Amino acid sequence: METLIPASTTMCANYRPSSRETLAALPLPPPDFAYEEAYPGSVVPIVTNFAPRLWVPAAFGLIPSWAKDTKIVRSTYNARAETVGEKPSFRSAWQHGQLCIIPAEVLYEPCYETGKAVRWAIRRADGKPMGIAGLWERKLDETGEPTWSMTMLTINADYHPLMRRFHKPEDEKRTVVILPDDAWGDWLRTKSENTARALLRGFDVSGFVTEAAPR
Repeated sequence: METLIPASTTMCANYRPSSRETLAALPLPPPDFAYEEAYPGSVVPIVTNFAPRLWVPAAFGLIPSWAKDTKIVRSTYNARAETVGEKPSFRSAWQHGQLCIIPAEVLYEPCYETGKAVRWAIRRADGKPMGIAGLWERKLDETGEPTWSMTMLTINADYHPLMRRFHKPEDEKRTVVILPDDAWGDWLRTKSENTARALLRGFDVSGFVTEAAPR
Protein backbone atom coordinates (compact mmCIF):
# COMPACT_ATOMS: atom_id res chain seq x y z
CA MET A 1 0.00 0.00 0.00
CA GLU A 2 1.27 3.46 -0.90
CA THR A 3 2.26 5.53 2.13
CA LEU A 4 0.62 8.96 2.14
CA ILE A 5 2.18 11.91 3.95
CA PRO A 6 -0.42 14.55 4.91
CA ALA A 7 0.01 18.11 6.10
CA SER A 8 1.76 18.55 9.44
CA THR A 9 -1.22 20.35 10.96
CA THR A 10 -3.45 17.28 11.08
CA MET A 11 -4.04 15.30 14.27
CA CYS A 12 -1.67 12.37 14.77
CA ALA A 13 -0.83 11.66 11.15
CA ASN A 14 2.71 10.53 12.00
CA TYR A 15 4.00 8.21 14.71
CA ARG A 16 6.62 5.56 15.35
CA PRO A 17 5.16 2.17 16.21
CA SER A 18 6.71 0.28 19.10
CA SER A 19 9.54 -1.95 17.90
CA ARG A 20 9.27 -5.71 17.69
CA GLU A 21 11.89 -5.91 20.45
CA THR A 22 9.77 -3.75 22.76
CA LEU A 23 6.60 -5.68 21.97
CA ALA A 24 8.40 -8.96 22.66
CA ALA A 25 8.32 -8.00 26.36
CA LEU A 26 4.52 -8.23 26.34
CA PRO A 27 2.64 -11.55 26.78
CA LEU A 28 2.11 -11.91 23.02
CA PRO A 29 4.34 -13.28 20.27
CA PRO A 30 6.09 -10.27 18.65
CA PRO A 31 4.96 -9.16 15.18
CA ASP A 32 6.33 -11.33 12.38
CA PHE A 33 6.21 -8.59 9.73
CA ALA A 34 8.30 -5.50 8.97
CA TYR A 35 7.16 -1.93 9.63
CA GLU A 36 8.68 1.54 9.98
CA GLU A 37 7.74 5.10 11.01
CA ALA A 38 4.09 5.48 10.10
CA TYR A 39 1.98 7.84 8.05
CA PRO A 40 -1.54 7.21 6.68
CA GLY A 41 -1.27 4.21 4.41
CA SER A 42 1.63 2.62 6.29
CA VAL A 43 1.33 -0.95 7.59
CA VAL A 44 1.59 -1.08 11.38
CA PRO A 45 0.98 -3.61 14.18
CA ILE A 46 -2.27 -3.65 16.12
CA VAL A 47 -3.95 -6.07 18.50
CA THR A 48 -7.71 -6.50 18.10
CA ASN A 49 -10.60 -7.94 20.07
CA PHE A 50 -11.13 -10.25 17.09
CA ALA A 51 -7.68 -11.85 17.58
CA PRO A 52 -6.52 -10.64 21.01
CA ARG A 53 -3.46 -12.92 21.15
CA LEU A 54 -1.95 -11.79 17.86
CA TRP A 55 -0.35 -8.68 16.42
CA VAL A 56 -1.78 -8.17 12.93
CA PRO A 57 -0.51 -5.88 10.13
CA ALA A 58 -3.00 -3.08 9.55
CA ALA A 59 -3.14 -0.04 7.31
CA PHE A 60 -2.97 3.26 9.20
CA GLY A 61 -6.35 4.60 8.11
CA LEU A 62 -9.64 2.71 8.28
CA ILE A 63 -10.87 1.19 5.02
CA PRO A 64 -14.62 0.48 5.30
CA SER A 65 -16.14 -2.37 3.32
CA TRP A 66 -17.72 -0.03 0.80
CA ALA A 67 -14.51 1.86 -0.05
CA LYS A 68 -13.57 1.51 -3.72
CA ASP A 69 -9.84 1.83 -3.04
CA THR A 70 -7.34 2.60 -0.29
CA LYS A 71 -7.16 6.35 -0.94
CA ILE A 72 -9.76 6.83 1.80
CA VAL A 73 -6.97 6.42 4.40
CA ARG A 74 -6.12 10.10 3.73
CA SER A 75 -9.15 11.04 5.82
CA THR A 76 -9.76 8.02 8.09
CA TYR A 77 -6.57 7.70 10.16
CA ASN A 78 -8.28 9.50 13.07
CA ALA A 79 -11.90 9.21 14.24
CA ARG A 80 -13.54 11.81 16.47
CA ALA A 81 -15.06 10.01 19.46
CA GLU A 82 -17.94 12.49 19.56
CA THR A 83 -19.20 11.50 16.08
CA VAL A 84 -17.69 8.04 15.50
CA GLY A 85 -21.09 6.36 15.64
CA GLU A 86 -22.50 8.69 12.98
CA LYS A 87 -19.80 9.00 10.31
CA PRO A 88 -20.21 6.49 7.45
CA SER A 89 -16.51 5.59 7.45
CA PHE A 90 -16.50 4.55 11.12
CA ARG A 91 -20.12 3.79 12.02
CA SER A 92 -20.06 0.07 11.29
CA ALA A 93 -16.78 -0.59 13.12
CA TRP A 94 -18.00 1.35 16.17
CA GLN A 95 -21.47 -0.20 16.25
CA HIS A 96 -19.97 -3.69 15.98
CA GLY A 97 -17.49 -2.99 18.77
CA GLN A 98 -14.41 -3.57 16.59
CA LEU A 99 -11.87 -2.26 19.09
CA CYS A 100 -8.09 -2.41 18.87
CA ILE A 101 -4.93 -1.17 20.54
CA ILE A 102 -2.21 0.55 18.52
CA PRO A 103 1.23 0.42 20.18
CA ALA A 104 3.32 3.56 19.72
CA GLU A 105 6.84 4.43 20.80
CA VAL A 106 6.64 8.09 19.72
CA LEU A 107 3.82 10.41 18.65
CA TYR A 108 4.70 13.41 16.50
CA GLU A 109 2.68 16.64 16.63
CA PRO A 110 3.27 20.21 15.37
CA CYS A 111 3.90 22.90 18.01
CA TYR A 112 3.41 26.57 17.07
CA GLU A 113 4.78 28.16 20.24
CA THR A 114 7.68 29.69 18.28
CA GLY A 115 5.30 31.15 15.72
CA LYS A 116 5.83 28.40 13.16
CA ALA A 117 5.24 24.68 13.05
CA VAL A 118 7.96 22.63 14.74
CA ARG A 119 7.58 18.87 14.97
CA TRP A 120 7.62 17.64 18.57
CA ALA A 121 7.98 14.10 19.89
CA ILE A 122 5.83 12.68 22.70
CA ARG A 123 6.89 9.43 24.40
CA ARG A 124 6.86 7.55 27.68
CA ALA A 125 9.92 8.15 29.81
CA ASP A 126 10.21 4.42 30.54
CA GLY A 127 10.22 3.50 26.85
CA LYS A 128 7.20 1.23 27.16
CA PRO A 129 4.52 1.21 24.46
CA MET A 130 1.75 3.77 24.48
CA GLY A 131 -1.44 1.80 23.88
CA ILE A 132 -3.69 3.95 21.70
CA ALA A 133 -7.40 3.15 21.53
CA GLY A 134 -8.63 2.50 18.01
CA LEU A 135 -11.08 0.77 15.70
CA TRP A 136 -10.35 -1.93 13.13
CA GLU A 137 -11.78 -3.24 9.88
CA ARG A 138 -11.06 -6.60 8.24
CA LYS A 139 -11.67 -7.57 4.64
CA LEU A 140 -10.78 -10.64 2.60
CA ASP A 141 -8.74 -10.05 -0.53
CA GLU A 142 -9.07 -11.91 -3.84
CA THR A 143 -7.14 -14.88 -2.45
CA GLY A 144 -9.22 -15.08 0.73
CA GLU A 145 -6.48 -13.63 2.92
CA PRO A 146 -7.53 -11.03 5.53
CA THR A 147 -6.42 -7.44 5.16
CA TRP A 148 -6.68 -5.19 8.20
CA SER A 149 -6.98 -1.43 8.69
CA MET A 150 -7.35 0.83 11.71
CA THR A 151 -8.05 4.33 12.95
CA MET A 152 -7.04 6.14 16.15
CA LEU A 153 -9.85 7.54 18.30
CA THR A 154 -9.47 11.17 19.35
CA ILE A 155 -11.08 13.40 21.99
CA ASN A 156 -11.06 17.11 22.77
CA ALA A 157 -7.86 18.35 24.41
CA ASP A 158 -8.57 22.07 24.92
CA TYR A 159 -7.78 21.65 28.62
CA HIS A 160 -5.26 18.82 28.48
CA PRO A 161 -2.02 20.06 30.10
CA LEU A 162 0.16 18.64 27.32
CA MET A 163 -1.83 18.10 24.15
CA ARG A 164 -3.33 21.60 24.17
CA ARG A 165 0.15 22.84 23.23
CA PHE A 166 -0.03 21.39 19.73
CA HIS A 167 -1.54 22.50 16.42
CA LYS A 168 -2.40 26.01 15.29
CA PRO A 169 -3.59 28.45 17.99
CA GLU A 170 -7.00 28.84 16.35
CA ASP A 171 -7.59 25.09 15.96
CA GLU A 172 -9.53 22.91 18.36
CA LYS A 173 -7.05 20.87 20.38
CA ARG A 174 -7.35 17.10 20.02
CA THR A 175 -5.58 14.08 21.48
CA VAL A 176 -5.48 10.39 20.81
CA VAL A 177 -6.58 8.21 23.73
CA ILE A 178 -3.56 6.61 25.42
CA LEU A 179 -4.91 3.82 27.57
CA PRO A 180 -3.41 3.13 31.01
CA ASP A 181 -1.46 -0.13 30.99
CA ASP A 182 -4.01 -1.83 33.23
CA ALA A 183 -6.87 -0.81 30.88
CA TRP A 184 -5.64 -2.61 27.74
CA GLY A 185 -7.59 -5.73 28.59
CA ASP A 186 -10.64 -3.72 29.62
CA TRP A 187 -10.66 -1.98 26.23
CA LEU A 188 -10.43 -5.21 24.26
CA ARG A 189 -13.10 -6.88 26.41
CA THR A 190 -15.54 -3.97 26.23
CA LYS A 191 -19.03 -5.08 25.18
CA SER A 192 -21.06 -1.87 25.37
CA GLU A 193 -20.82 1.62 23.95
CA ASN A 194 -21.14 3.21 27.38
CA THR A 195 -18.25 1.16 28.74
CA ALA A 196 -16.11 2.01 25.73
CA ARG A 197 -16.84 5.71 26.02
CA ALA A 198 -15.93 5.66 29.72
CA LEU A 199 -12.40 4.65 28.69
CA LEU A 200 -12.06 7.48 26.18
CA ARG A 201 -10.43 10.10 28.37
CA GLY A 202 -7.28 12.20 28.49
CA PHE A 203 -4.09 10.53 29.65
CA ASP A 204 -2.08 11.36 32.77
CA VAL A 205 0.99 13.32 31.66
CA SER A 206 3.20 12.07 34.49
CA GLY A 207 5.76 9.68 33.08
CA PHE A 208 5.71 11.29 29.63
CA VAL A 209 8.46 13.36 28.04
CA THR A 210 8.30 15.75 25.11
CA GLU A 211 10.92 17.51 23.04
CA ALA A 212 11.35 19.26 19.72
CA ALA A 213 12.09 16.74 16.99
CA PRO A 214 12.48 18.67 13.72
CA ARG A 215 13.18 16.64 10.62
